[in-house]
Amino acid sequence: MTAAPVPPAASHAASAFSWRFVMPLFTGSAINAINTSLIATALVPIAAAVHVPVGRTAVLVSALYLACAIAQPVGGKLAEEFGPRRVFLAGVLIVLAGGVVGGLGEGLTALVVARVLIGVGSSAVYPSAMLLIRRRAAAAGLDAPPGGVLGGLMIAGAATSALGLPIGGLLVDVWGWRTTFLINLPFALLALAMAFCWIPADPPVADPAVADPPVTRPRTLRRLAARLDVVGIVGFGGAIAALLVFLTGLPQAHWSVLGLAVVIGGGLVWWELRAHRPFFDVRLLVRNPALTRTYLRFALAGLCVYTVLYGLTQWLQAGRSMSSQEAGLLLLPMSALSALIARPVSQRNLVRTPLIVAAVSCLAASAGVLALTASTPIVWIVAITLVFGVTLGTTISANQTTLYTQVGAGEIGTAAGLFRTFGFLGSIASSALISVVFHTQVNDHRLHLIALIMVTVSVLGLLVVVTDRTVMARARA
Repeated sequence: MTAAPVPPAASHAASAFSWRFVMPLFTGSAINAINTSLIATALVPIAAAVHVPVGRTAVLVSALYLACAIAQPVGGKLAEEFGPRRVFLAGVLIVLAGGVVGGLGEGLTALVVARVLIGVGSSAVYPSAMLLIRRRAAAAGLDAPPGGVLGGLMIAGAATSALGLPIGGLLVDVWGWRTTFLINLPFALLALAMAFCWIPADPPVADPAVADPPVTRPRTLRRLAARLDVVGIVGFGGAIAALLVFLTGLPQAHWSVLGLAVVIGGGLVWWELRAHRPFFDVRLLVRNPALTRTYLRFALAGLCVYTVLYGLTQWLQAGRSMSSQEAGLLLLPMSALSALIARPVSQRNLVRTPLIVAAVSCLAASAGVLALTASTPIVWIVAITLVFGVTLGTTISANQTTLYTQVGAGEIGTAAGLFRTFGFLGSIASSALISVVFHTQVNDHRLHLIALIMVTVSVLGLLVVVTDRTVMARARA
């Protein structure tokens, strides 16, 4: 009995996107995801080691959030300008430097610098990977890459975020808090070696087959600054930084900081509407409302998922006297299920059904949190987190696939970076929510208050999906 012949298109796609090409992209993307939660279990021993109150170590969390929220679209812009492979390699080198600084650092300032370096470096990886995949598909004559490629990138870049909690707890318990920084070294070295050997060099000149529109290199710093829109980058960073300072300061509201964020944001919009090559393309968001809705869906889902990751973990430790490692391990099934679901969804390039499933499952799981009490059996807590795993696996894969089809090749780097930025805005909002509600104490009543807010956000997310005609009319991308 002879085997069925492999279709030429499938064979061509497999050769273009071999494991050697995708493995460095997956490895590099996992660095950012794991680091978002890796530090959580090390805050208390770090405070003791550098002789500061535990509350001050929260800056290590917010520093990474801020760096990632700003650096994701900046990394995409740089990848479009200088080439995705160059930016990918540079990003991994910055992560390597951050791991060394954190592993050897003696004071809180050095550790903050390390977290910023890790955030900036790892943020350059995902948008560069998206641009590399887009150009690879174009060079191979494919309308889109194999679905498993985007799905694998999604799993590595987001679904692995829950792994940071148990990994961090294990590292801290066995080898100490410095390993939460040093763990980046083997990952970065591996990604660097694979990318250097297996990812083809960026084309030295403009190539219409891999860029849309073709890129011409500016010859002066002034022209380079104009192409990169340095003013827009600085304005975007300032607005995000001010917003983050306001949110992380809650429940004590610093209204002057919020006012500064609004003023800078207004100035950013004014500038970008007049910029020839805007960094934050306001016109694109206006004329492409489908892309704007994709960003909004991702931010809303991120708010709920990150609230579960961090809020439920705090409640488990305070209300059920679990250790941080035990609470982290309890969330592992959620991460595993999200990865299992993401693969078939991405392989089939599905859009409508997974987005509806994501919205409905998020609403159902949020309502389930309302029923949790200190005496709830562990099996029911795991069941609720598994429903959130369905949300995570479907929303990221479907929204990423949708994003890929909503922008041109010349914009995919910045657009992918903004996609991740909106996800970080959701996580920042979840941190603010947890900080406000759990400010004085952590108990069942306050957990239920958080659940009510999550239900409201989930209803809004469901409305965004079912009222989106482009989504409801499109089963696949």
